[in-house]
Amino acid sequence: MKTIRRNNPIATVIKNFLDKKSGKVTESRNEIQARFFGLDWKDQKRILAAFLESGKADREWAYSRLLHIWDPCFEKKVKELWEESHEEKCTWVVIRHFPKAYLKEHIDCFCLGRNYYFVCRRLVEDADFVIDKKKLSNTDYLMALAHGNRHIEDEEAKKVLFSIVREIGFYLFPALEISRNYIYRRDGIMLASDFKDVAIALYYLKKMGNKELVAAFQAWEREVQTKVSQSEEYKALCKRPQSDYDFKNELAGIVQKLLYIALYTGFLKHK
Repeated sequence: MKTIRRNNPIATVIKNFLDKKSGKVTESRNEIQARFFGLDWKDQKRILAAFLESGKADREWAYSRLLHIWDPCFEKKVKELWEESHEEKCTWVVIRHFPKAYLKEHIDCFCLGRNYYFVCRRLVEDADFVIDKKKLSNTDYLMALAHGNRHIEDEEAKKVLFSIVREIGFYLFPALEISRNYIYRRDGIMLASDFKDVAIALYYLKKMGNKELVAAFQAWEREVQTKVSQSEEYKALCKRPQSDYDFKNELAGIVQKLLYIALYTGFLKHK
């Protein structure tokens, strides 16, 4: 007959985890992590405090939980740890939960990866906060503006949008960057807006009210689409037998190339 293992009292498990001479640290860690979300908040706080006092792997486990179940009682310890080592997962907790004044004071420390973008998300609604565009990708810049209910003038928006189109030409694996909203058809030709970053940009530009610019861009991308359909590369592609995956991948490459050429041959005359 199969026996069912009884849980140890969580206080005992925590005690064994903290006692490095108990010989049960690894066993206790595994049990704590497995049982964590079924415990009372009082016990969860004890566990998180213990893990923050432990090694890097344990601290990172605690940071991952604190992202979603934050309590101000942890601010002092997390602040101490962050100022000591700037661990990446600790940084995420600081960005999400610390006071805005603290983020502004240390803003130069939030430049790795997308950290600055998430700082912008916290601060962009403050009228005195100036977004440093150079620290953001083009899509993150538009997203940050939109989330702060800010506006972007059409001239600047146009530069940002076509900068994104230009960047498409450098993707190594085109099919991996196609928008999830793109519906593949063997007899269809992708538009610029079928690429993920362009689709994101257009969505947020519409959200910010740049509707005329978006309409002009959509007219331009349809002209490029016509150029693709008339190209010898596309005609040759249609004659070659191959899988849908390979066809879509090659088609994306042709579209990227024609978009890139269009930007540098004067084929960009929308107002």
